[in-house]
Amino acid sequence: MFCTRGFAGKRIYCIHKSQLPDMPGKSKPIIALTGATGFLGSHLMATMLAKGYSIIVFGRPAKNKSLKERISRLLKWFGIDSLLDQVKCVDADLSKDNLGIENGEYSRLCSVVDSVIHCASDTSFSENKREKVMAANVNNLKGILEFSKNAHISFFHYISTAYVAGTGVSFCKEILSSAKSFTNVYEESKAAAENLISMFCQKNSITLSIIRPSIVYGDSQSGRSLKFNALYFPIRSAQSIRDIYLNDLSNNGGIKAAKNGIYIDKDGSLFLPLKIYLPHEGDLNIIPVDYFVNATIKIIENCSQGGIYHLTNNLPTTMKIVAKYYEQLMKVRGVEIIYDSQPDNLLRNPAEELFDRFIEPYRPYLSDNRVFDRTNTILATDNLNPPEFTYEIFKTCMEYAIKVNWGASIFA
Repeated sequence: MFCTRGFAGKRIYCIHKSQLPDMPGKSKPIIALTGATGFLGSHLMATMLAKGYSIIVFGRPAKNKSLKERISRLLKWFGIDSLLDQVKCVDADLSKDNLGIENGEYSRLCSVVDSVIHCASDTSFSENKREKVMAANVNNLKGILEFSKNAHISFFHYISTAYVAGTGVSFCKEILSSAKSFTNVYEESKAAAENLISMFCQKNSITLSIIRPSIVYGDSQSGRSLKFNALYFPIRSAQSIRDIYLNDLSNNGGIKAAKNGIYIDKDGSLFLPLKIYLPHEGDLNIIPVDYFVNATIKIIENCSQGGIYHLTNNLPTTMKIVAKYYEQLMKVRGVEIIYDSQPDNLLRNPAEELFDRFIEPYRPYLSDNRVFDRTNTILATDNLNPPEFTYEIFKTCMEYAIKVNWGASIFA
């Protein structure tokens, strides 16, 4: 099986394990993973461990917990703490020479690692954090790339984002981005990183896979997640606004609610007038983390020549659908999605003003017209597709988020 597009038109051959000759005594490759304590990296680590991989985790202690304690807590959360012996935790600083690792240990690690998965990144959108984001996502590449060179690895897998395509493009190809304009510094940094990594890997004869997910939410079956931004943020914001007025109605005689036309209707639903302006009609492209993991592992295991892969949804949802789901789950009416520019002199009620401030960083992704080429991905993953975002999936994910207080009590 092969797909016909990749880096600048290069063919990408996808060889399935069933087609490879048996290699007696050959175990799964030892993988070095960055970002293992993050949302995507942790889920990828857990599934790969369950499949029998040995993983060297490069990371750092945080919040008075050692790296090993952080990984141990995650594996317990996944229900696979018995697999901790398949993980070697190595304190590493991507900004330092030799990753800040003592020379002897660094050399030993170089001698055993076969592949690198670079998942660590700063996902901030804020322009105020430009220097920090560019340092984490671009400048700090040097350490992990030099390690890859010194280890003579066979494969480098980079977890990027589908939105490196930038703005002003309608069809996003599975090729390196040449975009000059981006929605935010995060997109810009990931595009710059892709190009730097590609040049490095080409120079050092390292096979490169670039994996580009769109917006990732929790597990589509269990609803479990470690991160509650993106899709979750508008829902959490709307829930917080709902709760403010429910509290006012219950404990303050509904004084604030009455001023803004908010009330409990006959069926017990809260009527909450909330007009959400989006610049134009468009989609919300979201995938569950279980699809991200399964597709990524298929790419890692199947594709011997690397390539670029869009892990996106060919059945994207819309904010109008999500708003209906929200109303049904939260017993609210009055949410209205308006595809138009918001008039400058429009009088907004306090709930709308608050919601606008909450969702502003995510607004461009809530009505997106970009279509993502998935040719390479379909071939590499045996046509594995993410599920359509149904009400049942929405309900499962949001009920879990509420249960763990949007992550505040996730390990309680």
